[in-house]
Amino acid sequence: MTASVLSDAFAHHYWATERLFETCAALSPEQLNVSCPGTYGSVIETLRHIVEGDGLYLSVITTGRPSTGIPEGTSLAELRSTMVAHGAAWTELLARELEGDTDVVERDQGWEIHIPMGTRVAQAIHHGTDHRSQICTALTSLGVTPPEIDVWAFAEATGRERAVAPPARDEAMAWPPTGRPRSGAAANTPTSTASTSTTRPMAPGDR
Repeated sequence: MTASVLSDAFAHHYWATERLFETCAALSPEQLNVSCPGTYGSVIETLRHIVEGDGLYLSVITTGRPSTGIPEGTSLAELRSTMVAHGAAWTELLARELEGDTDVVERDQGWEIHIPMGTRVAQAIHHGTDHRSQICTALTSLGVTPPEIDVWAFAEATGRERAVAPPARDEAMAWPPTGRPRSGAAANTPTSTASTSTTRPMAPGDR
């Protein structure tokens, strides 16, 4: 069966969040509870918000009603375990043939909120991306190097990216090829110009 075009988007969503959990597991309780200006809240509060929102969007799509919130004080390990369970549920949901224009009705406190399936799914992805970036900002403010969690890093880490070097030439070949935008990438030279499949060469600041 062909995978949903959304499969990689959600696989990245959970992979990136898991990498943040791995990094945050090494933080002290004081670091987890430090708030950073311009972000949702402390690191642990923002992680809780990511997991809570993820469950809410999933619940609305599958049951028509929002899930109950996650209590303050929930441990990092419990949040991590809940996020893993969400990932399995989203994977099962995406295995169905979802229609982007399906009207998903959320019923809450007497209100009916009509939003298309495609928009709700897009919000689930956006929400995670937005708040993960805030956690990375908070980690940096604490002097902790955040993990690389963009989609290119995901593709490389999970074997979804394959670079084929150009035929050998006298001149050096730069990466990235003309026409392929990279975020802040500066060109560099592959270590080998042999015509072969290889991991793509990284440029300074490529991520």
